[in-house]
Amino acid sequence: MLNRVGLIARGLAAALLVLVSARLAAADERRLPVPAVSIRAGDLIRDDMLTERAFAPNVLGVAMFIEGRQVLVGRMARRALLPGQPIPTNAVEDPWTIARGAMVKVVVEDSGLSIVTYGAAMQAGAPGALITVRNTDTGVIIRAIVQPDGTVKVADGS
Repeated sequence: MLNRVGLIARGLAAALLVLVSARLAAADERRLPVPAVSIRAGDLIRDDMLTERAFAPNVLGVAMFIEGRQVLVGRMARRALLPGQPIPTNAVEDPWTIARGAMVKVVVEDSGLSIVTYGAAMQAGAPGALITVRNTDTGVIIRAIVQPDGTVKVADGS
């Protein structure tokens, strides 16, 4: 009889330990935004494409993933993002203002003089990015900084 009571007490203690451990784990879990649908590379991320999922804090690399929806909405996927998987910080970027191969207005300014010409963007870029552009008249390749209005401004030393 005493052995049976001891076994029951041990069983109850083990069950209580499991419940306490589960509650502690739930309290420490991190909720991260994850895709609700497959998102292809180049797609703009909308709020309806995202959901949240809980991850244990001891998951390897959990600090390398984006933690807020507001960081994702309006940005562009650099690679395919799979449903339910956390999104690495390097998997999204600002949307491009200029696409690769697009004709762009090239502005050169020096000492109050402004020269405008056109070129073909050899790289895609967002505002502030340094890209290469081929001058369509001369074929010369220059480095230019993408402006918010979609033009490029020749970088110093190009």
